[in-house]
Amino acid sequence: MSAGTRGGLPAELTSFVGRRLERGELKGLLGASRLVTLTGVGGVGKTRLASRVAAEARRAFGGGVWFVDLTQLEDPGLLAREFQDPDALAYLVLAALGVGQRAGSAVRQLADHLADRQALLILDNCEHLLPACAVLVDATLRACPRLRVLTTSREPLAIAGEVIYPVPPLPTPGPDRRPEVASLAGSESVVLFVARAKAVSPEFALTGEHVDAVVELCRRLDGLPLGIELAAARVRVLSPQQILDRMDDRFALLSRGSRAAPARQRSLRACVEWSFDLSSKPERLLWARLSVFVGTFELDAVEGVCTGERLPAADLMEVLTGLIDKSIVDRVDSRDGGDTQARYRMLEVIRDYGREQLIESGEQVALRERHRDWYQGLAARAATERISRRQTYWIARFTREHPNVRVAVESYLGEPGHGDSALRLVTGLPWAYWWSGGLCGEGLGWLKRALARTTEPTVLRVRALLLAGFLAGWLDDARGTMSWLAEGERLAERLRDAPGLALAAFVHGSAVLRQCDDLSGVVESAERGLAIVSALPERERQQELTLRMQLLLQLGPAAALTGQYDRARRCFEEALEIADAAEASLNRTWALWGLGLVAWREGHAPAADHHVRECLRSARATGVPDPYVAALGLAVLAWIAAGQRQHRRAATLLGAVDRIQSDLGRSVTRDRWLIADHNECEERVRTALGDAACTDDFRHGRALPLDDALGYALDGRRPTSTPPGGGAAPLTRREREVAGLIVRGLSNREIATSLVIAQRTAESHVEHILTKLGFTNRAQIAAWTAEQHPASPPG
Repeated sequence: MSAGTRGGLPAELTSFVGRRLERGELKGLLGASRLVTLTGVGGVGKTRLASRVAAEARRAFGGGVWFVDLTQLEDPGLLAREFQDPDALAYLVLAALGVGQRAGSAVRQLADHLADRQALLILDNCEHLLPACAVLVDATLRACPRLRVLTTSREPLAIAGEVIYPVPPLPTPGPDRRPEVASLAGSESVVLFVARAKAVSPEFALTGEHVDAVVELCRRLDGLPLGIELAAARVRVLSPQQILDRMDDRFALLSRGSRAAPARQRSLRACVEWSFDLSSKPERLLWARLSVFVGTFELDAVEGVCTGERLPAADLMEVLTGLIDKSIVDRVDSRDGGDTQARYRMLEVIRDYGREQLIESGEQVALRERHRDWYQGLAARAATERISRRQTYWIARFTREHPNVRVAVESYLGEPGHGDSALRLVTGLPWAYWWSGGLCGEGLGWLKRALARTTEPTVLRVRALLLAGFLAGWLDDARGTMSWLAEGERLAERLRDAPGLALAAFVHGSAVLRQCDDLSGVVESAERGLAIVSALPERERQQELTLRMQLLLQLGPAAALTGQYDRARRCFEEALEIADAAEASLNRTWALWGLGLVAWREGHAPAADHHVRECLRSARATGVPDPYVAALGLAVLAWIAAGQRQHRRAATLLGAVDRIQSDLGRSVTRDRWLIADHNECEERVRTALGDAACTDDFRHGRALPLDDALGYALDGRRPTSTPPGGGAAPLTRREREVAGLIVRGLSNREIATSLVIAQRTAESHVEHILTKLGFTNRAQIAAWTAEQHPASPPG
């Protein structure tokens, strides 16, 4: 998944230039063919072209458009070595789609999820995983008759039905005569150079003074977009002629190199190598070291992994800024609630070159070890703050960092003697991270492999066995749950590990509660666990606050469902008190939901409505709501609405719950302890509305993204429309402000003045809005915005 997205399409960080012919041809091919592969040399613009075509065609795909960056699986040997099938690749695709993992074949799960959807799946950078991609795409297309797949690769997948579309370089001006500035307006390579030059030096203009050098640069770079962008990034410090002069020697030298390589590939490598040579020594060192990261990364990771004697931490920001200025590193921001997190990434071809330099320097092994150890340390820090105001931060952080976590775990598992290190990293991650990110299957797979590599009877092994049991239970593998649980409990008893025994009681209660075979058994397990925690010494009781919270939130529902309402209420009130004292917003939402459940079971609908609304407000305020508790909260509000004869509201909420459950990969409300209330609600609504009206409202609710569903549940206003593609890309607060000003008819310059931002920033916001909503002009933005907020004044 590209940075800045979870599913959907990556935001365009720079303006898109040209490719009108290719865009038209590709949209035609997608209409006629189910598999289209864009081929071409690295840096020719396959990824940008695929993203733009998908954005322009997204209205045709009501089931969604999904972009998956396959560079996150960096080791092509992993698939063959560990899986012998494309399940690892399918896990990555499921994560990009936001679909929770279940037990069994990941390829089958993907096919089941997409079976009836008219959707477009984009697999970017397939070349290093061609066999797995071929199997996955072939199996998915056969099982999903309405699915289209668009892939980018330096080589075709070579499977039946594939249409290959070679992506050419951008056209360059012919060499026959001296070009005039006015005649170059239609030259896409020159337009791209000028656009990128203006981005780093706003006063730059194509004049007679520069025109010859710019045209020659584009010719020398064979119209390759990446090369042109790297060259244009230099105009901040060099004139086009100076850039050209510095290229001449490099290209002359390379022409005496490998003549077997295609000319365009030599040009691309020359461009990257030339950019490397023009960088300072500290910038070259950081470039090479950054290649150990996969996907995106944050500044603290760079500080922890890449600094040292040769690159002091005090110099890092200046060196990193230099690489950003030279277009070697891109800044890609992500948002958590109201906070913006600065993240960074490198294009694959630039990262590949950096890795070559790292290997040549002899630092690759040391940097890989520093990378994995740093992420293990990050997980250890998260483990100390599980009941704190930062708990939602850690879940969001590790969701963003999952590609790097994967690399770190695989690195440990790939070397003998590091099984414990892998266990320490995996068990340090927040438990909610696994289910909220739909990653339970991958986590269980890591635990199985790590446990097989170490057999020492340790407390760490107890924690790993019990986490494996919990994840197996989430995947509805009852036999696996009891097997892991029994082994973990035996070892905890042998080691006299009291917290381990309390955790085993929680895992046992979770498994029983999910099956609802014996609610009294859940109560008994939770009570046993709480008794163990209460008997711990004071210092250990503080350390095990997370465990006490888990047991309280488990005993509460079990007590409520067996009619012990006072006892259930006390559990949830204690959990709420602990959560409020620690500012633990995630636990707060669960405690509030539990109080709502108790009130509902007692027949106090107004109190239940109050508590559940507070739960959803609290969840929404975190910016990264737990989808599990969100689904439960929306379900209770649906039951209340049905009881109050608000049948259309209830049907819409039921649809929203169904979408969240689908994304989680399991049916939350079909757990036996909730199914009776949910079935009664569905039957009452369908009887009142009739099949057609009920289905229409249900589908409307199912089209709502999580944040919109929470908004609807809280403010009661039924959304009138969603963006094309099912609303998978809601606008940020700033983008909504910009959209409001577009409604008022303001130009980009006027928007910039109104919001006190640069005009270039305003233009970027408008481009992002167009891309997210699948629109092509400002009038469509204005119409959509007005429809979303009909009662609000413009802007």
